[in-house]
Amino acid sequence: MEILAAILGLLAGLLAGLFGVGGGVLFVPTLVLVLGLSQVHAEATSPLAIIPTVLAGALRQHRYGNVRWRAASLVGLASVAGVEGGVQAARALPEDVLRRLFGVLMLVIAANLAWRVLRASDNAPRNDSA
Repeated sequence: MEILAAILGLLAGLLAGLFGVGGGVLFVPTLVLVLGLSQVHAEATSPLAIIPTVLAGALRQHRYGNVRWRAASLVGLASVAGVEGGVQAARALPEDVLRRLFGVLMLVIAANLAWRVLRASDNAPRNDSA
């Protein structure tokens, strides 16, 4: 089971990086559908899965001089508070409502991705000299 989870995490991270979406968009459905976790447990596990990515990205960007540590610390602390609020909300909602809300979020993210692709293709230079 652990090896399957690691492989799925690697694939979800690769796809998230490739398409520019948050890993949780791929991690949560994978944890629910493939590994059989409940919606609440999958949503609680997903933030843990991004910690290695955050650390690797922060260290690399620090080498380039791109990290403002004070702002990053404030965002990190606020995120902890936000996660706690989200956990309390998720625990208060019935599982089916939580799953539907996550589905709505997935649709919004899919629409945003489609919108970005359409805008990028509209702004792409055209080669009309042929």
